[in-house]
Amino acid sequence: MRKAWLLFSQTVTIAVALLFVVATLKPGWLKRAPDAPVASAPVVSLPAPVQSVSLIGAGTATASYSAAAKRASPAVVSITASRATIAQPRADDPAFRFFFGDRARQRPQERQVGLGSGVIVSPEGYLLTNNHVIEGADDIEVTLGDGRSARARTVGADPDSDVAVLKIDLDKLPVLQFGDVDHLQVGDVVLAIGNPFGVGQTVTSGIVSALGRNSLGINTFENFIQTDAAINPGNSGGALVDVAGNLLGINTAIYSRTGGSLGIGFAIPVSTARQVMESLIKDGRVTRGWIGVEPRDLTPEIARTLDLSVKQGVLITGVVQSGPASEGGLRPGDVVLKIGDASIANTPQLLNAVAALKPHETTTVSVQRGGSALDVKVTVGQRPPSRPATIER
Repeated sequence: MRKAWLLFSQTVTIAVALLFVVATLKPGWLKRAPDAPVASAPVVSLPAPVQSVSLIGAGTATASYSAAAKRASPAVVSITASRATIAQPRADDPAFRFFFGDRARQRPQERQVGLGSGVIVSPEGYLLTNNHVIEGADDIEVTLGDGRSARARTVGADPDSDVAVLKIDLDKLPVLQFGDVDHLQVGDVVLAIGNPFGVGQTVTSGIVSALGRNSLGINTFENFIQTDAAINPGNSGGALVDVAGNLLGINTAIYSRTGGSLGIGFAIPVSTARQVMESLIKDGRVTRGWIGVEPRDLTPEIARTLDLSVKQGVLITGVVQSGPASEGGLRPGDVVLKIGDASIANTPQLLNAVAALKPHETTTVSVQRGGSALDVKVTVGQRPPSRPATIER
């Protein structure tokens, strides 16, 4: 029995040794026969990564606005407007100098500096900006995105719309094209470009939040584009552009309790800014229509008090003696419903409709007088400027 076990052990040992030698020197001898084919999972081809593209037409989603920013940004400039502070009127008063010394009269005159933005809109060097950016300035410096700078001359300013026109003398200027603001809709994507807080040119994005904003108390004539694209101090006078890089408006104001952006910004439509610019360049002032009335929005309470059959319109509370409205037959208590073909629902609409008329032309004013509807013919006058419109440099 013992001999049999020894023989078995030696046989197994030799077999394992042979197997090891064969596996090491001739592994091919030990290949398994091919198995039956096994069904594999289907191979799915993944689409190639899609390159981001910029929208050049309306109504299509976009992944990037870089093309619009590249097109518009070179024409948006930074504006540094400065003016000398008012000298101390008592600097030469001996009693004043007794307390403050000769430093009161020898102290160099400090300058007030304001920062804003502007938009180049013509190869000749005309720029659009806000009147409040350059108002009262005696030195205006414009800096382009390519590093060039130039002193600007003020062509004219219109405080009633808060639009100003500057001119610089440089060659090969980038120009921003005017967009079609008449077809702008709430929800359209827009970019705001400017120099907020003086940190350098900045692009922010958002949508059109509302159109035709008025009664804000910012300007005499208001028809703002409202946007949630971030607008901050220093953005004033900058560009509001569409996703093709065309100019839609001039950024003007923000609603804020802190001085920073809260997502409610306002821009002057480019249609208004362009009209003002052309008038300032051609005539040095903006000519607007005027009829000489004191208007007030018609409220339901006033309508009930006056027993009026209309619920919407503008109540005339006074007329200028011998003015166009008075000469045409308008009276206090009339409710203006239409100016020409334009329906009137509130005071800003009345002001804008009248301002758009040309002086000396005759227009029809539809009014409600008591229980009667009347059409009154009024020869439009010229609106007197509230402040000097043109500043010569």
